[in-house]
Amino acid sequence: MLAVAFAGAGADVHICGRRREPLEELAAAHGNITAHQLDVTDENGTEAMFDAIGAVEIVIANAGIADSAPLHRTTSEMWHRMMAVNLTGCFLTFRAGLQRLREAKAEWGRLVAISSTTGLSGHKYASAYSAAKHGVNGLVRSSAAELAGSGITANALCPGYLDTEMTDRSIDNIIARTGKSRQEAIDVLAGMSPLGRLIAPQEVSRAALWLCGPGSDAVNGQTIAINGGER
Repeated sequence: MLAVAFAGAGADVHICGRRREPLEELAAAHGNITAHQLDVTDENGTEAMFDAIGAVEIVIANAGIADSAPLHRTTSEMWHRMMAVNLTGCFLTFRAGLQRLREAKAEWGRLVAISSTTGLSGHKYASAYSAAKHGVNGLVRSSAAELAGSGITANALCPGYLDTEMTDRSIDNIIARTGKSRQEAIDVLAGMSPLGRLIAPQEVSRAALWLCGPGSDAVNGQTIAINGGER
């Protein structure tokens, strides 16, 4: 988990989400993690959270939801929901964080988006999610072009299917729609990586720590796949 990894590296970490209980549970277990209840699609709420935090150096846009359907069965509600959380949430997070970095006249800073390999290629039954993640990658590239030479970088990490709660919901969706067993559904998603397995969250955390560590200053505007090679 990103928050735990950065807290373990000594950072003062602020986490946010819509459900207060799991946030506070995580914060209670780590002295340098602070929880904030927030819907990242709420512009005023996002600004207020950053005001409460104060100075920042690293901003990670990690909120995301996933749903799937063939294009002809993708509803407007699904489309707008995917865009609101996955793309607009990233935009609002980046904008608020960058404003604070500029106000502080920061000469070093990191903007990191957790995107997806679906933002690098087209996946069946994921038009809305894929379009949102392509948008995230475009946002990162444009932000990086503006920030070049400032000491602040913007990059995206693009993992394949992660061994997380969100992927569990995708597995449940496959089971419900196809009648496959749970293991068969897992194998469908694991087979999308040449590694033949789901990606461990720790693999994403290590990549994020590297982007925010020494020697990463020249890495800007990149969409880094974490999937063992795209398939």
